[in-house]
Amino acid sequence: MNDLYDILICGGGPAGLTAGIYCARGGMRAAVLERMSIGGQAALPENIENYPGYGHIGGYELTDKMRAQAEALGAEILYDEAVSFSLKSKIKKLKTAAGKEYAARAVILALGAGARPLGAPGEAEFAGRGVSYCATCDGAFFREKVACVAGGGNTAAEDALYLARFTKKVYLIHRRDALRADAANVKKISAEPKIEVLWNTVVTEIAGGNAVERLKLKNTVTGAVSALATDALFVAVGQTPNTAVLNGTGVKLNESGYICVNEHMRTNIKRVYAAGDCTNAHLKQIVTACANGAVAASTAIQEL
Repeated sequence: MNDLYDILICGGGPAGLTAGIYCARGGMRAAVLERMSIGGQAALPENIENYPGYGHIGGYELTDKMRAQAEALGAEILYDEAVSFSLKSKIKKLKTAAGKEYAARAVILALGAGARPLGAPGEAEFAGRGVSYCATCDGAFFREKVACVAGGGNTAAEDALYLARFTKKVYLIHRRDALRADAANVKKISAEPKIEVLWNTVVTEIAGGNAVERLKLKNTVTGAVSALATDALFVAVGQTPNTAVLNGTGVKLNESGYICVNEHMRTNIKRVYAAGDCTNAHLKQIVTACANGAVAASTAIQEL
């Protein structure tokens, strides 16, 4: 086991990186543990318009600036995945996929969230063969082809707009009669000739041969069933918190699996805090994840 940290931060997205910045500035020996690449989901968008101070900035660029700032202030970045936690004792411990064990006086859980699956037959079968959860990752593979996006929020709208750059046609499939996306994104969708919105529609089956070839659709109002030829389906129907690793730890989760925190980002376990998309916070945006990280770190520093 490595020597003792003051604060271990699990997750290297905006919440975790901001917590790292605040912990380091607060004189704490802190480390940010990230299982994949720094930035999490926030690193994926090609263009972010609503982060204060930046009219337009790529997600990777923004989160890499956060990483650089955290490291410059003295926070360590550890690339590994926490696979088990022991959090009820005074000294908190976690074990990683690489077989290492870390200990700290406090832990901030910034575990983030992952894309929620659609749940339609064929989805798992065609994952990576036309079914994707990341338009900026896979959109270029469908240049001059037809793509569909399932969802009605900002992620779905932004995915459709991004795909319109590469594809010859984009269908935005939404189960309701109005998008939940911000007005600015709705306006852009309306102005993009390549995008056609299929209202009151759900995907009931994904089919094809070696790759996605068609979708079976159902109208939620009339019940009418139809088929749509497509080369890809990008799923953007919400998130699932990455909290399964907390099973058995005693950390309280709500019915949807999000970590329950108060306004100080405290969980139900002393000196265990949480921040960002894995929590029960109402608004899940980069700016609020950063705010959560700052509050969690400030609370931890004060209580240590």
